[in-house]
Amino acid sequence: MYEGPVQDLIDELGRLPGVGPKSAQRIAFHLLATEPADIERLQQALQKVKEGVVFCDVCGNVSAETRCRICRDPKRDLSLVCVVEEPKDVQAIERTREFKGRYHVLGGALDPLSGVGPDQLRIRQLLNRIGTAVDGVDISEVIIATDPNTEGEATATYLVRMLRDFPGLSVTRLASGLPMGGDLEFADELTLGRALSGRRSM
Repeated sequence: MYEGPVQDLIDELGRLPGVGPKSAQRIAFHLLATEPADIERLQQALQKVKEGVVFCDVCGNVSAETRCRICRDPKRDLSLVCVVEEPKDVQAIERTREFKGRYHVLGGALDPLSGVGPDQLRIRQLLNRIGTAVDGVDISEVIIATDPNTEGEATATYLVRMLRDFPGLSVTRLASGLPMGGDLEFADELTLGRALSGRRSM
């Protein structure tokens, strides 16, 4: 335990996701040795993130304007929507350069034990988007790209139930299976089972 502001800083840094006690301590002492101008830049960046970042009116992604860069892009396929949990998932899919549609960010996943139900997520906005032609184009396919964990699967199942009554709408789920470079002997049963059921012709 350190005295005063240093310990307060370590405690606050330790509350960040992925930052353990040792990392928090390292960052705190790095900041302590940093030039005042660098600290000021960090403070300004943090301030701007709270004041200058908005969420896209269409998809819910982080943006500097009312519509994000992806929703403003006229080359995107408006009939295709990929549903993800968080804005960071949008970036993960964008890095593949395979998806040419738009996104819908839920803002999390269903987790009743933590008090996250359908009303805490952007599910109603998704249903409204599908029920209304966006920029004059009807949505024909929704790809559910929630995380392959308990909460993500529960969210996917709930969405499928909500979306199956929309006429002419195709609802798909991201395939899951074996990672490239992996060995079969180290794959768990669920992953291997999904790889088998999701096999494709060569």
